[in-house]
Amino acid sequence: MMKRTFSWLSAWALASGLLMVSCSFPDEKDDTDPIETGTIQLQFDNIVGNQDLQLDSTRYVNAAGEDFTVSKLNYYISNIKLTRIDGRVFTVPQDSSYFLIREANSGSQKLTIRNVLTGDYTGIEFMVGIDSLRSVMDPSQPGRKGILDKDTGPTNEEAMYWDWNPGYIFLKLEGASDSATTANGKYYYHIGGFGGRTEKTLNNLKTIKLNFPGQKAIVTTSIVSNVLIQADILKIFNGPTQWSIKKSSGVMFSDSSKIIADNYAGMFNVKEIKIN
Repeated sequence: MMKRTFSWLSAWALASGLLMVSCSFPDEKDDTDPIETGTIQLQFDNIVGNQDLQLDSTRYVNAAGEDFTVSKLNYYISNIKLTRIDGRVFTVPQDSSYFLIREANSGSQKLTIRNVLTGDYTGIEFMVGIDSLRSVMDPSQPGRKGILDKDTGPTNEEAMYWDWNPGYIFLKLEGASDSATTANGKYYYHIGGFGGRTEKTLNNLKTIKLNFPGQKAIVTTSIVSNVLIQADILKIFNGPTQWSIKKSSGVMFSDSSKIIADNYAGMFNVKEIKIN
């Protein structure tokens, strides 16, 4: 029976340390019925208030009245789950659930999730950051390859890993502002912290849960839904705690990083779903 088969697979995955979650839902039919899967796409669109984010060229104003430009915006999306209309949850296997969104690379903003069980989906959950399990893995392990390889690829190119304080930078926002107190007029916010390796430290992992308002993401063997998720970086400055560039122009591994992480946890919303 399928439930017994998938339970065994889940137990094996947990024992192996990969935390690969079964793709089945509870109460699926037995294994005489074929499992049908399809594809869903997630499109991340970075904005500033009601404007599209433009690197280096456009000046924006935050709630503190400070002007700023953006020269770099990167953030990790991981641990994706999809909620079906009947309430059951499809968990994307972890090895296929790590992405680095880069404003400077449009291709990185479109995520294609394959082998999703067919059905109508009404919500999504994901993490901003890299979970503690992957963060503490030895770099030579398969689980730290691909997008998580700190020595090659985008993670290395974008310097999204701290060697001095081993761990991933979950979100990197950099730019210029007349309010910046640095000598070069730049501000930089590099936010990480997964809770610590051997002792408790900062934990800025954020889990985001979004409903698909008034729409469903339909997954069939032939229909692909594209879920457009907007990320409004103005909310990094504007709430729930107002953030001032003048008060702090540079933040890395400090208590202030928690304020920024709490703010960016609220910057996501689902704008629309297109059916292809």
